[in-house]
Amino acid sequence: MKTVAIVSKPVKPELRQIVPELVGWLRQHGYKVITDRETCEYTTSECEAIDRQALASLRPDLLIVLGGDGTLLSAARAVAPLGTPILGINLGSLGFLTEVPLEDLYPALEAVHGGQGEPDNRSMVHATLMRGDKVITEHHALNDVILSKSTIARLVAFEIFINKEFVSSYRGDGLIVATPTGSTAYSLAAGGPILTPSVAGLVISPICPHALTHRPVVVPERVEIEILVKNADEEAFLSIDGQIGIPVLQGDKLVCRKSPHVTHMLRLRKTFFDVLRTKLKWGQK
Repeated sequence: MKTVAIVSKPVKPELRQIVPELVGWLRQHGYKVITDRETCEYTTSECEAIDRQALASLRPDLLIVLGGDGTLLSAARAVAPLGTPILGINLGSLGFLTEVPLEDLYPALEAVHGGQGEPDNRSMVHATLMRGDKVITEHHALNDVILSKSTIARLVAFEIFINKEFVSSYRGDGLIVATPTGSTAYSLAAGGPILTPSVAGLVISPICPHALTHRPVVVPERVEIEILVKNADEEAFLSIDGQIGIPVLQGDKLVCRKSPHVTHMLRLRKTFFDVLRTKLKWGQK
């Protein structure tokens, strides 16, 4: 019996109808169903619930995400070591990653149950925050790793090194290291380029740089990026996919590399450019 995990965005009233019907469909088709604790609250029958961060311990064969891209990002990090295929059902607004609209939920499930769906493999970035010789924290991110100032802090200064070679000094509101998937997120808003998911690269995008000549840079994914924080004054933060925040001190070093983990999305009909045209309204009058 294959196991399907369901995670959902909390406080979505429509889940009271969606989740019981979905659980019923899955069980009728021979699947064992597990959920995160937030989703279990919407079921009408007993369910096996577990903290989202521990989903990988149950080794699901498929992960269904009911929500927006933020929900999918947290779910992707949870199962990244397994490479579990993810089907994203969009209950949000933009939805670059959760591309399947709610009305197509069951046709999509029928397709997946029948062995259809193209794998859409997304690279991740691994970030390690160092304080001297001590590792403060390390995380894998599907979208991006961001070093930024707090709301009222002054400009933060950074030095960037690629494979130990000095690149430049930056002063501004922050820096983004984005994967190709994350190139359509905060990096895009900061003026960065859009990378197709198959591009083997990372984007370094300054956020509101003090010098207008500082522009986004695309580097090969195999390089090691080091960012040295020069004057944080306890007012800078490291953000992982915009969801995990860690205070950063002056002298801290952020090291970013390609993650050994890959997020496996399931794409049914739309191509990457179909999604771009829909979400960014390209070619529409």
